[in-house]
This record gives sequence, structure tokens and C-alpha cells, in this order.
Amino acid sequence: MFAPLHIDDELRDALARLLDGLPPRQAAAAVERLISGYRGSGAAGAPVLRDRGDVAAYAAYRMPATFEAVRAALDALADRAPHLDPATHLDVGGGTGAAVWAAAAVWGDGPQRTGEARATTVLDRSEPALALGRELAAGSGSAALRGTEWRQERIGAAPGLEAADLVTVSYVLNELPEDARGALVDAATAAARRAVVVVEPGTPDGYRRIIEARDRLTGAGLRVLAPCPHSGACPIEPGTDWCHFAARVSRSSLHRQVKGGTLAYEDEKFSYVAAVRPGGGDGPDGDPDGTPAAARIVRRPQIRKGQVLLDLCTGPDAERGGLRRETVTKRRGPAYRAARDAHWGDAWDDGRDARRDGDED
Repeated sequence: MFAPLHIDDELRDALARLLDGLPPRQAAAAVERLISGYRGSGAAGAPVLRDRGDVAAYAAYRMPATFEAVRAALDALADRAPHLDPATHLDVGGGTGAAVWAAAAVWGDGPQRTGEARATTVLDRSEPALALGRELAAGSGSAALRGTEWRQERIGAAPGLEAADLVTVSYVLNELPEDARGALVDAATAAARRAVVVVEPGTPDGYRRIIEARDRLTGAGLRVLAPCPHSGACPIEPGTDWCHFAARVSRSSLHRQVKGGTLAYEDEKFSYVAAVRPGGGDGPDGDPDGTPAAARIVRRPQIRKGQVLLDLCTGPDAERGGLRRETVTKRRGPAYRAARDAHWGDAWDDGRDARRDGDED
């Protein structure tokens, strides 16, 4: 069994070292230029991360938020599939490797049943991003991170991907032409022995891409475990709202300089889907593939005097399936106490599934 890793601290320290010797104004200017480039060039543009300076500045600015969002999604998957302990991980379009750091934070260094380090591969089109990812991972205490293979490949042209227990596609679909997104999701689905996790920005467009990916995953026979409590159609009426969550991120001085903010944190909004392949599990009891939550909290809980209001998405087999609001009063004792501690994004089953993963938005 591998010892717990302090991945958060390792990543934070490694990113801080990237900017040693680089004047803060220069780093901030590089980030502003890169953000503008991403917004302007879109999916059809050439890679914006051209050299190590570009990659270092952007990684220091964006990698903590990507790490926290992906970790939240992987945490939700691990919570619903406790027997999932991936021995292999393929991160498609992973850049500097935020998702592989997140996997190390959730599952440790490798499968406990074998005692071997997880075999991890990161694919990306940007060699400077891969080189920096390799540099960051080399200083980690995680054998899985240090042993990661960083491979340059063009993403999005219906690639044939090597098989892996876990396949992650995070913050990638938004950079691809629309006709390439479905091909990539299909390829990730075919490659996944156990699970696929797709993460996108928590915007209406990001949610739309997640729903498109979700439809392809379920169409290929995979079961959704998170955030949805079912694999049926999303109950949100298109154009009226979107499903998203938030992960709290500590802000560095670079974050504060670029955004002009003073708070020590910010909330990264993200949308995601985590699905498993039925029959791929090997747990000793129960459902080896995992079980979705009875319901999930899809808005920040509203705490009132003597009651908590929870906005829930529930399964189609529930008494009132779909989106509904539940009022949890003091009379319900343990459920009320659990509701007071519950957070946006938590699973909910009258308090039995509620758990605290961090601060809500």
C-alpha cells in the first residue's frame, strides 16, 4: 500500500518555482496575451503555447484550477465506485498534466491490490507543454507521476487510443472543431477498460459539450455514475439552465495581479461527466462497477432558521424524479445536520451520502 502523497503542496511548490526569476509583470503580461490568444484563435488556430516561457506562465496561472476541477470530478467517481483503483491512466490532451496530478491525489501512487505504480500516459500536441509537464512530475514524490510517459500527438483527428483503465479528457473539447469532438469522445470510450471522465468549463457552452459527450458515452453502453444519479436524459430543459459545479482554488500573487483581485481564493466553475463500463469492475462485493447517488445537490444549499433548502437532481426511479427542491427541517435530526454540512456537488441520500469535500461557491 502506498503512503499518502501531499500532491497539493507538491504541485503548488513546483508551480511557484516555475516563475523564479521571471518579473511578475512579465508573467502577468504573458498570461493576458495567452488568454486573449485562446479566445481569439479558437479550435482552428495553431498551438498558442509556443515555448517554455508561454507554458510556464500559463501553467502557473491555470494548472491549479484545472487540477482542482479534475480532482473534484475524480473524487465523485471514486466515491460512487469505491472498488475502482486504476492501474493504467491515459490523459488525452493533458498538456502539463493536471489530470495525472489529480489522479495521484485521489488514488495515491498506484493500485493497492498490486503494489505497483500506476502506468500513466499523457498525450498532447504541444511539445513545450509536455516538456514542462515532464519537468514538474520529475520532482514529485509520486512514482506514478515520475514514470509518466509524455507523448506528442495531434488530438482530435479520430485518434486510435491505447487501452487504459481510466481515460480522462479535461478542458480539451472546447479547443477542438465541433466535428472532431465526437470522434475524440468515441475514441476515449473505446480505449477505456473501466472509466471515462470528461471535464469542461462550467459555462453554458461547456455544459452543452458535456451533454454531447454524455450522450455518446451512454450510447456506447457506459453507465453514468457522476454527477448524474442516472444515465437517462438530463432533466434540464435546453437553453434554460446548465449543470455545473465549483472547486475552490487558492490564488497566487500571479492570479491576483492578472485578475486585479484581493481575495486569497477563487472558484473554478466546471461541468463534467464520469461513466463506467459495465462488467469492467472486479470488486469483492456489491456492485463492482459502482452505483450512482440517489440524488445530487446541484445548487449551493440555502441555510435558513431551522431548515435547509436543497436543490436536487434525482434518478428517474425516485418518487419525484428529475429536478426538485427538498426542505430538510430540524425535525429530521441526522438528515438536518448532514444538510447543514452539505455542499454544492455532494451526493445526497437523506444525509447518508452527504460528505464535505471543500467549500462551496
